Parts: sequence; C-alpha cells; structure tokens
Amino acid sequence: QVQLVESGGGLVQPGESLRLSCAASELTFSSYTMAWFRQDPGKERTLVAAITWIDRRTYYADSVKGRFTISRDNAKSTLYLQMNSLKPEDTAAYYCAARRQNTIETTRELYVYWGQGTQVTVSS
Repeated sequence: QVQLVESGGGLVQPGESLRLSCAASELTFSSYTMAWFRQDPGKERTLVAAITWIDRRTYYADSVKGRFTISRDNAKSTLYLQMNSLKPEDTAAYYCAARRQNTIETTRELYVYWGQGTQVTVSS
C-alpha cells in the first residue's frame, strides 16, 4: 500500500524558515511527478510547487516564487519543500501528492496518491 508521510511542519514567526519532508513507501518514487499542495480550512486545496520525474522541471505558485524551493531525493524516496521568508499567509495544512505522468497539473484530482498533511503556522 502506497504511503506518503509528511513531516517538518510547525509554528514559526514571520521571516523564519521551515523544511517540509515527504517520505514515500511502496511507490516507485523516481517514476512519479511529486507536488506540494496547501489548504486553509474552508478553502480549496491549491498547488504550491511540483517537480517532474524525468527532467525535474519545477513549478511554483506565484505567491511562493523566490521563497520556496522544491527538491527530491530519489535514493531516499523523499520530497522536500524548503520554505524561507515565511509569511502569515503561508499558514495552511501542506500536503504531498504524486502522479505518474511527467507533467505538472494544478488540478488536485489529477494526483493519485496523497499524504495526510502537516500544519504550518506562521504567526508572531
């Protein structure tokens, strides 16, 4: 059974950094496009960043460009999201997701596997 397990969330002050991790198991990790979504209560889950598996193309939402960096370690079957210069509006539950195709899609329904989420709270 495929599992994606996120970790690294927490409470930080504005301007600080966090690194999220997503450990995959029972998944041919190196053959999946991986992504980070986030969701506030009562709002839609939106794509934050993604990275393809063949050519490692990346995508970032405009709101996080220049502050967040997505990366993957296929040897460890782990996805990362380095988040710098965090803002209160980055507060959300962050989810790891996977899709087989080597394309980046913003629609959550096109991702087949999901983690349980990790909470990030940015507040002074």
